[in-house]
Amino acid sequence: MKPCRSFLLPILLVAASGASVGAQQPKQALTLASALDLAEKQNLDLVAERAQRAVMLAGIVTAGERPNPTAFFGAARDTPHESLFFDAPVEIGPKRKDRIELARQEHTMTEADISALERQVRQSVRDAYFTLAHARGVTTQQTEAVSLAERLGQIAKARYETGDIPQLEVIQADLEDARARAGLDVAQQEEKVALEDLNALLDEPSDTDWDLGSAFETMPPTLPLDELLARAANSNAQLEGLEQKEKVQQRQTALLRAERIPNLGLEAGVDFNSPGPGGFREGARGQVSMELPLFSRNQGEIAASQASQRALESQVMAAHRAVDAQVMSADHDLEAQRNKVETYRATIIPSAEHLETMAEESYRAGAAPILTVLTAQQAVQQVELEYLDSALAMHRAFSRLELAVGAPLD
Repeated sequence: MKPCRSFLLPILLVAASGASVGAQQPKQALTLASALDLAEKQNLDLVAERAQRAVMLAGIVTAGERPNPTAFFGAARDTPHESLFFDAPVEIGPKRKDRIELARQEHTMTEADISALERQVRQSVRDAYFTLAHARGVTTQQTEAVSLAERLGQIAKARYETGDIPQLEVIQADLEDARARAGLDVAQQEEKVALEDLNALLDEPSDTDWDLGSAFETMPPTLPLDELLARAANSNAQLEGLEQKEKVQQRQTALLRAERIPNLGLEAGVDFNSPGPGGFREGARGQVSMELPLFSRNQGEIAASQASQRALESQVMAAHRAVDAQVMSADHDLEAQRNKVETYRATIIPSAEHLETMAEESYRAGAAPILTVLTAQQAVQQVELEYLDSALAMHRAFSRLELAVGAPLD
């Protein structure tokens, strides 16, 4: 009797029991949640982007600074011979408040950029995690294909030695064995690449190996489309970024309007040593100056800022429509892939395995040629690979949906 292959589907669902990529050290358990948590803390792109927070916080402090006074001391042959005075510019109107508010809005925009990158990293880690699970599943499948090819070769040799079949069938069995081993070599190399990609995102050593557990066993959650669209309207990164740019531009316009109010220049000091009739040893002096806004009143800058606001309003409207389309497209793709995966699990893989079992038993009994067995085995391998591809496509569709919504969905 042929060894039962009923264990193969759970192995493909787990997609983590294949050939070891880094046999030098034991594998560490890694769930999707823990991978996302590691990336949140260690991803180098996120670390670099978060460093911008300190820059923008310093910008708020800079915006709140007041202008320094200027001290003047003079000595001359004319009288008064010496003078000491201070010139202090005084801001009139809400300039300082508007500068601080603009800096705060720019800081908020930086936070929105960081949040957008966090969502992109989350998608990349999710895709890399399931890509590794897929590669592990392919390695497992190819390992099973090698085992099947070896068993078929043993059957063919036994029948050839009894004179039941020609040598041609032995050669065909050996050729299938060589093909299966070549496929296994390729699968193992692709598994190494997938592992290195995941480790790069997690900022872990490239030789760190992971036990992904039952990566493909859990299906993504199902959420109503109306709820997804409503959440996307409030949390999509693209919309948040555009809306925050609009707020920044509004504050820029307010600051430009405030800067139309001229500042006062207040000067106060003392003159010394003025001999002669009516002279004095020291005497106070003071004056007030103000720029006259007769020609330049930020007209061009304000017009440009207002035009930018109108352009951003149009972009926000277009982005809302585009985000709705992205959410609906990703949701429909996810549903289609989910149905495909469930069909493969429930029907296609069990049927293909049953046909392959019958073909091998028939060949062992001399009731079928070797080509029948080879065709059945190749059919099993094909549907198993198609299942793995569908499972990966399903999880990638979910990650696209999550990115379009802009918030975790599981």
